[in-house]
Amino acid sequence: MERSFARREVLGAAAAIGSAALLGPAAGAARAASPGSWPTRFPLPNGFQPEGIAIGRSPYAWCGSIADGDVYRASLATGRGRIVVEGLGAGRSVIGLKIDRQERRLFLSGGFSREIRVADARSGEMVRLFTVGAEGTMVNDVVLTPGAAWFTDSFRPQLYRLALDRRGEPAHEVATLPLGGAWEQGTDFTANGIARTPDGSALLVVNTVVEGGSLMRVDPRDGIARRVDLADLAIPFGDGLLLIGRHLYIVQQRLNQVDVVRLNAAGTRGRPVARITDPRFRIPTTAAAWGDRIYLPNARFDVPPTPDTEYDVVAVDQVTG
Repeated sequence: MERSFARREVLGAAAAIGSAALLGPAAGAARAASPGSWPTRFPLPNGFQPEGIAIGRSPYAWCGSIADGDVYRASLATGRGRIVVEGLGAGRSVIGLKIDRQERRLFLSGGFSREIRVADARSGEMVRLFTVGAEGTMVNDVVLTPGAAWFTDSFRPQLYRLALDRRGEPAHEVATLPLGGAWEQGTDFTANGIARTPDGSALLVVNTVVEGGSLMRVDPRDGIARRVDLADLAIPFGDGLLLIGRHLYIVQQRLNQVDVVRLNAAGTRGRPVARITDPRFRIPTTAAAWGDRIYLPNARFDVPPTPDTEYDVVAVDQVTG
């Protein structure tokens, strides 16, 4: 844990591509409402150390382990689950993760291992593994677009783009997109969560340095970043991002809250509309949606991790209107 998450505890040649057509529209409205009898909390294995969460077309949550890179799949209907991807061991974390629409591939951010991994969601086998960046790189979060998987690097001013073909098959190399414009790179942890704009024309990235914590809009063609106007909302502990329609959920982990803003289509400005808090929050880091619920893993960065430390996922209601 030392360097990899100490800052998070305190702070809370890319190819030119088309913009809106390639990044695609934002995720649509949530699927059919979650049955009321489904659990609103379920446990993860002791010692798991969760960070990222993903939910695909089916009612299952996929969680990655900081400890050893395991991926755990849990049924949202029962809360029961199992390890479906065996991790590569200590130092080979899974931080952020996403599952594709076909629920065939898991895209995994490997933290300080500097690895980007693609795993077969059915067999658990690793089908791609890339080492990116340089010494000190931390591959943190990931978002999927119709043409690529995009990854953040928390210690270097750049994003990584793994191209996907029309069938969703990943390429055999990763491109690096340097960040410019209004992007400011700190001497420590800087970039965090990543999402798309509602119209799919750009990427949204949390920057922990700009004005003490800001949301940046990044042009995927040239890496030029501009600060998103969020009115008077500050996000000093911004972590995972979840976009549903025009509502962007910003998980502020150390504050144990989720701020919700309604964005304009281009993602250049947003209006705060809600703040979600819950007594069950124990430093949630990321979010995924199913039905009318948002699911968040509790990373518990405020306690020393041990093999017996308990972890869980909690569900809260989505914001409507």
